[in-house]
Amino acid sequence: MPEQNPVRVEPAPGPPLLASRLTPAVPPEPVVARPRLLRRLDEGGTGPVTLVAAPAGWGKTTLLASWVRLGGAPPDVEPGGVVPDSGDLSVSSADDPVVAWMSVESGDDSDRLWAYLAAALRSATGSAEVGALPDRPPRPDQLEALAATLAAADRPVLLVLDDLHRVADPAALTGLEFLLRHAGRRLRLVIGARAGLHLPLHRLRLAGELTEIGPDELAFTDDEVADLLTAHAAALPATAVHRLRGRTGGWPAALRIAALAVRAQPDPERWVGQFGGDQPEIAGYLHEEVLATLDPAEEDLLRRTALVDSVCADLAEALTGRPDAGQALADLAGTGGLLHREDTRPPWYRCESLLADLLRADLARLPADELRELHVRAADWYAGDGRPADALRHALAAGRWDLAGDLFVAHWPELTRYDRDPMRAPAPAAPPEEVIRADPEVALACAAERAYAGDLPAATGHLRAAAGHAAGLPVPRRDRFLRLVSALELTVARLADDRAEVRAAAARLLPTRPPEATPTRVPAGVAGSAPTAGGGGAADDLDLRAFTGTALGMVELADGALPTARFVRARAAAREADRPRTELVAASRAALLLAVRGELRAAEQAARDALAMPRCRGWSCRLDCGYAYLALAVVALLRDQPEEATANLGLALPALDVAGGGAGDPEVDDDWLAAASDEPVAAAVAALCRAQLRRDSGDPAAGQRLLVRAREAVTDRPSAAELTGLLWAAEAELRAARGDLDAARDLLAGAADEGADPGLAVTLAKVQLLAGDPAAAGRTLPDWQAPAATAWPLPVRLNAGLLDAVLAEHAGDGRRAGRILERTLDLAGPQGCRRVFTRAEPPVRDLLAAHLDAGTAHFALVSDLVRGAGQSTAGPATGPRGTLDEPLTERELTILRYLQSILSNVEIASELSLSVNTVKTHVRNIYRKLDATRRREAVRRARELRLI
Repeated sequence: MPEQNPVRVEPAPGPPLLASRLTPAVPPEPVVARPRLLRRLDEGGTGPVTLVAAPAGWGKTTLLASWVRLGGAPPDVEPGGVVPDSGDLSVSSADDPVVAWMSVESGDDSDRLWAYLAAALRSATGSAEVGALPDRPPRPDQLEALAATLAAADRPVLLVLDDLHRVADPAALTGLEFLLRHAGRRLRLVIGARAGLHLPLHRLRLAGELTEIGPDELAFTDDEVADLLTAHAAALPATAVHRLRGRTGGWPAALRIAALAVRAQPDPERWVGQFGGDQPEIAGYLHEEVLATLDPAEEDLLRRTALVDSVCADLAEALTGRPDAGQALADLAGTGGLLHREDTRPPWYRCESLLADLLRADLARLPADELRELHVRAADWYAGDGRPADALRHALAAGRWDLAGDLFVAHWPELTRYDRDPMRAPAPAAPPEEVIRADPEVALACAAERAYAGDLPAATGHLRAAAGHAAGLPVPRRDRFLRLVSALELTVARLADDRAEVRAAAARLLPTRPPEATPTRVPAGVAGSAPTAGGGGAADDLDLRAFTGTALGMVELADGALPTARFVRARAAAREADRPRTELVAASRAALLLAVRGELRAAEQAARDALAMPRCRGWSCRLDCGYAYLALAVVALLRDQPEEATANLGLALPALDVAGGGAGDPEVDDDWLAAASDEPVAAAVAALCRAQLRRDSGDPAAGQRLLVRAREAVTDRPSAAELTGLLWAAEAELRAARGDLDAARDLLAGAADEGADPGLAVTLAKVQLLAGDPAAAGRTLPDWQAPAATAWPLPVRLNAGLLDAVLAEHAGDGRRAGRILERTLDLAGPQGCRRVFTRAEPPVRDLLAAHLDAGTAHFALVSDLVRGAGQSTAGPATGPRGTLDEPLTERELTILRYLQSILSNVEIASELSLSVNTVKTHVRNIYRKLDATRRREAVRRARELRLI
């Protein structure tokens, strides 16, 4: 961090200069230390330009002043600490720049601006050349002389320009840009600004000469919010801190206001829950410091678009009538920072939550006709864009009862909210009684809207009101009406977590399917792919199949079951019915369950389809993406791609909210599975993945602890037997890997009984073999080639096949072992399932190596598996690994693995992209080091030494 020189304001022609504008502002007390931002400034200060850009109240001046006064990121201040009032703590160094500070004020034209710039630079350099600027702005020759002086200076000059956006004339900064380009990188700028900065930012950005710190980085983290509250003697529980940060978006000014106000509250947690932008303290600040800086057209655009949660250019144009609305949104999101741009095409924007509160309060004061017209415009636009939930909400708010009823009847399967956090929207006015009497579907539309908003009592009330008018409807319409009533009853029951009522409502709903229904078309080659009676055909039947299948599947997931086929069929029906929201939910869950079954190709396709579906339909897709990423993590794990598995797991866990300690935390906290009550299957599968990755990294004990917690979390689930079996088997394998065979056997007690979980039985057989009892292992191993075994998960069948082959080899029947291994490869090959081979015990690797000599239809796969056998972290075979007087090199070990095959030296050279002579040289060295004269002898000797 640069040294700050004492401010010396030399006499100069013109009005006197204020020393306070050439000195860093004194930050308001207490100041929370934010080392992450101070380090960013330290890094940026080594380059030409650092820009700290954000709207009012984001702590730009406080950050810059703290940085200058502290002399950079203090190494002895931990994140979350409170900065003491220590004055200038900078420590100068011969390589550090010297710092100059200038606060820009409104009205700084070229003359006044350059008077202060000259004073600031003169203060930093002490150069007479800087003082010789009689013309303000300086003439070109004076600028050239100044640039030369700066370029020749012993130390760089770092000039901090706070509130530079106040310079309204672009020409005023022309000279500053000239100095920046010609001072030989001896002038560095650190700028604090709002919108409207007149500097060539695009050129600097493209040249890699711009460091940018915006609202996303300036926003307080949960830890920083907690420290700010503590510093104000207003400590809150962690949940309330997180809620407050969410309500404010981490906006420092709002947090400071909240910290000052919360101390006087009798119930601080309740007050935080009601904290919003329409409160007087926040509203006043927003009006004076944010909205007052906008021109009337921009303020009107923000206000009208605040009617909706997020907005794109077309929707903004519909709401405002402005053809340039898209550009205005981009400007407000860019330099203004008042809108957040979402990563979509086309771009969508959302307003800061507190500012949105204020703007909506302003909207509520509009004349009723004007507000109604805005809702009508929004409803029409959403309906045309295929966003029925948003269209219905605005149609009801506008009193467009006909449109509301039509939307519900046409799109009812898509008007169900599937995520855990319903949108708390205010209730629209209820339709008049005469409207309900003539069109009771409008009451159902009201019930659907209230259920979507999470207001279940109101939804139930509307349902009852609608049901009272069913008897007066003609028969075809009445049948459809009662079917829709049952669908809404199922929705309300599911959102209320009344699983018994969900099943009862589904039982009432499914018999109403039309008689002309035909089977659903399900993609071939996946679980449950056989057509089911009545699964498709008429549009109503497809909707019922997709809707009830998804709802029942989610209830079964909550009970701990793995309803793979149900989600596969629901997804197929939803796709055929063109219900994208329902398809997304079913596809993401089907992807995870298919992955657990080992149907990796179908799982990967379903997951990628889910992730590729459009995100801007008014849906909350976070949880669905979490399922899809978790599915990809399982696929990568079973294909033995640990880095890919770790990356996808890191994307999945935050979306699923099952990672209390974070995806990369090596020590998982006890509350890591706190969300298992909401997503028990996802939490358990995530634990299985994490445990296997822990084992791969050499820490099976951590994986074992994680599996114990996961198993305890699903113990009380009524349908979690299969899920619990997976966890038991994985835990037993980890215990066996640590050498604790007795504990592993105890975990699997009863697995050998008739009808026991095949996964547990296979794991018990593996443990018995490790314990040196192949006879018991053979008796325990279930018949993995029986017709019933086709229903087992693929990893279980593969483990059983490999164990069967090892037992055959152990019994001296090498021919049978080869046949079994070939059948196992037949199963694994199409799915790319490699982990069961690469992470297996040494006898499996020996079998694979011998299988190359015997001949196989999977030569490339087996060669690859043999080549990658060294990556396994499975425990070593009994007995010590041998040693050589002269160890083999890595290249020689690689070629040694190929010597197990029937490949010639020429073919080995081709495989490894080496010359034949190079391979022959390595082979000669291998023979010499192993004291062998032939290939078979070298391979036998290497196996004895456990080199392969």
